[in-house]
Amino acid sequence: MKIPAELKPAAWGAVGGAIALAIIGFTWGGWVTQSTAEREARTRSSTALVAALSPICVAKFQQQANATEQLAEFKKISSWQQGDFIAKGGWATMPGSSSPDSDVAKACAAALGVPKT
Repeated sequence: MKIPAELKPAAWGAVGGAIALAIIGFTWGGWVTQSTAEREARTRSSTALVAALSPICVAKFQQQANATEQLAEFKKISSWQQGDFIAKGGWATMPGSSSPDSDVAKACAAALGVPKT
């Protein structure tokens, strides 16, 4: 089959336009692949979950009988070990869960380390 000479420039224009559209769409248009969308969704849901559960952890810590002694002990520990302290104390273990959540423990430790104004 012989392609008319007038169609060649149009075909190359369509190919170039498709490539330019894909580059612009993925670069500036906000297009993402399925795996990127799933990764972002997991990250956002995890962040929201930690934000929702860390106040529960703080409340559990503050409602214990010896909260002031525990807080004094907590403040003596270096900041990179405070999350482990919260996890081992059981305050980052949420109802219905058998083990503490390390991200919740870290967020809880950060919230407990901030002085109230």
